[in-house]
Amino acid sequence: MTRIDVARALALVQAAVEEGLDAATAVVVAAPDPDLLGRRLVWDGERHHGALGERSADARARRLLESASGIAGCHAIADGFELYVERWSPAPELVIVGAGHIARPLAAIGRLLDFRVLVLDDRAELATPERFPGAQVRVVDFAEPFEDIEVGPRTSLVLVTRGHRYDYDCLRALARSGARPAYLGMIGSRRRVRAAFEQLAGEGIGADWLARIRAPIGLDVGSETPAEIAVAVAAEILHAARGGTGRPLSEAADVLRHVRALSRSAAGGDGS
Repeated sequence: MTRIDVARALALVQAAVEEGLDAATAVVVAAPDPDLLGRRLVWDGERHHGALGERSADARARRLLESASGIAGCHAIADGFELYVERWSPAPELVIVGAGHIARPLAAIGRLLDFRVLVLDDRAELATPERFPGAQVRVVDFAEPFEDIEVGPRTSLVLVTRGHRYDYDCLRALARSGARPAYLGMIGSRRRVRAAFEQLAGEGIGADWLARIRAPIGLDVGSETPAEIAVAVAAEILHAARGGTGRPLSEAADVLRHVRALSRSAAGGDGS
């Protein structure tokens, strides 16, 4: 019977995550047979490794680990069998198309937020590791910028090239590929954004796909400098991923109103 120790389990998980796959592990924390305690099962996104030592428990555990909706924590899966499940997912990816003034602070913020950052540009003098420490950098042709790059549901993609034409070329390439990133934002004035949408619609790009584009990019925080714009863009990416209202928390909590209400109540009580 195959046994998976901790080191082997972690190695399988790491390999899976580096390949962009979800992974999960299960360890027996309760079992009818004490000899089965501590046995592990690993799901590397494609296949299982190890065994728990009991056929029906194995089958149920495998279904649990493969389930995208499975929850980490303790799970009773059979009479007397309880597993502790842990899950790992690849880090989200931030793809920044354009290596100019906004890209540098945005890449730095992306790293702080634990994104894997990829910066693309057609200018070799700007697309350098020295300008973007901690990020992967590639020199590309904006006519086919995403060749050999997988844009998937964990990708946040930001178009901040040096010109409207290049942003448009990138959008068109994305649309034709059918990619649906988690976030897609494009910099530009309202006039330029409207012109790009009209041109894409004229080329047969559907309204549903166009509606995914956040343009002009970022939340309205009055940003002016490249760093401030990067903050506004990062905030919109987080808002898209995490939800929330986007309102100031102080406004949502409205603590002062509650304090005033308590003060009025106290004043009324003193006068009675």
